[in-house]
Amino acid sequence: MPGPKYYVVWKGLNPGIYDSWDACRLQVEGQRGARYKSFASRSEALEAFEKGHEAYLGKSHNPWHKAAAPAPHAAGRGGLPVKESLAVDAACSGNPGDMEYRGVYTATGEEIFHIGPLKQGTNNVGEFLALVHGLALLKQKNSSLPVYSDSVNAIKWVKEKKCRTLLKRSEVNRPVFDLIDRALKWLGENDWDTPVLKWETSLWGEIPADFGRK
Repeated sequence: MPGPKYYVVWKGLNPGIYDSWDACRLQVEGQRGARYKSFASRSEALEAFEKGHEAYLGKSHNPWHKAAAPAPHAAGRGGLPVKESLAVDAACSGNPGDMEYRGVYTATGEEIFHIGPLKQGTNNVGEFLALVHGLALLKQKNSSLPVYSDSVNAIKWVKEKKCRTLLKRSEVNRPVFDLIDRALKWLGENDWDTPVLKWETSLWGEIPADFGRK
């Protein structure tokens, strides 16, 4: 099991150190110019809080700035992933089970969005929803950052504008299917030029958005 994470909020409602994402999110969600980052230990978080966000996120940190779009499946210099990007991933406890997904800014690991856990979902569905969420957010922000997923199925489903899950609808997983329906509606009504790139886990290790529960 992964260890606890500590979240430093440099700029938000109440700057400080928080020991859960939910507590951190209350301080930064909807706050213009919020600055925050997760750390593996409280000592690292304390040091980071004292140093300030510029030491970790840069003076002009902005995940949504325009970036040169790489060709599909392209890597950065030296065959490494493009750091100026969004990485998405999902986790599911059981199949089906409690499902959640999120997106992070690849360069820093800053969490950009986090949905769930939701009852009776699957990992494939979570990966699909995470990718569509990322695409919609990048389009909304008018950003040309590429988005990484480590899921072949999710990338394929998004390109086909289909969710080919075998999961059955039920009252318990209604929130999951509400998200699927919204995602399919968005795919049907929108075009995008965001590069959707495959994260090469065998070369680069786990995707930065990974939940660390394998």
